[in-house]
Amino acid sequence: MVFTNFDELVARQKAAPHAARMAVAAAGDEHTIEAVLHARKEGVVTPVLVGDKPAILAALEHFGATVPEEDIYDVPDIEEAAREAVRLVREGKADFLMKGKLDTKYLLKPVVNKETGLGKGGVMSHFTIFEIPGYHKLIAVVDGGMVTYPTLEQKKCIIENTVGAFRDLGCDGDIKVGVLACVEKLNPKMPETVEADQLKQMNLNGEIKDCIVEGPISYDCAMSKEIADFKGYHSPVVGDCDILVAPNIHTGNIMGKMLTVTMGARMAGFVVGARCPIVMTSRGSTPDEKYLSIVLSAAASSK
Repeated sequence: MVFTNFDELVARQKAAPHAARMAVAAAGDEHTIEAVLHARKEGVVTPVLVGDKPAILAALEHFGATVPEEDIYDVPDIEEAAREAVRLVREGKADFLMKGKLDTKYLLKPVVNKETGLGKGGVMSHFTIFEIPGYHKLIAVVDGGMVTYPTLEQKKCIIENTVGAFRDLGCDGDIKVGVLACVEKLNPKMPETVEADQLKQMNLNGEIKDCIVEGPISYDCAMSKEIADFKGYHSPVVGDCDILVAPNIHTGNIMGKMLTVTMGARMAGFVVGARCPIVMTSRGSTPDEKYLSIVLSAAASSK
């Protein structure tokens, strides 16, 4: 199955037999509550709200909504709220985690705690997926949110995390990965091209499984078969990529903002590589982005 747009994913998750339980850390702000209530109304999640109870109740009242008393945990301190939300997931009282109104560092600290956190011992990365006008299916651009300057081994893990997320969402068949650079040929003076070629070789020798990795590949060849044909670049991924691997966090982040701010793309995402999906949208995220990120995480957490 290949998803051409977010509406297909939303419809599939709304048809799921059970709503996922989502623990929200520092839940007492209207923007977060709005997205949470939208997802609850659609039958996607049952929210568990952790934070300052008066603030949570005020935000709920603003939307004329309530949640069961037992699903509100009164934890006014932000750092303690993060620890409590992580504990709920770890103890099986919630299926996945969402960041409310708190800095990312306060949420990640208990997440990565080796004794009480949600880590699995590997690399955590950010799975960000886009619905781009003019492109025929959803596509992920990674990693624009977690790993700043990934090493070769970390890029391998980012690919594996992202492929795993696609599988968890229900995608089957060949998942096509383009490792981006500004040129399509290996150049020893350009480390990005060297690592892209190494990742391709890892895929060919079976170290990176369950996908097709191509690189180095330029953005235009990755996204347009016509341009790739004109340049004489032949690969099964051209014009049909599912995943674009950025050289570093700056490239991935800038690409994401260009796609959404300038090109009108819709986006959603969550942290992968932990024991559960983690919704970690930014302060500038739209309600639609937060809602879609919740839907994706609910879908992935059911696998």
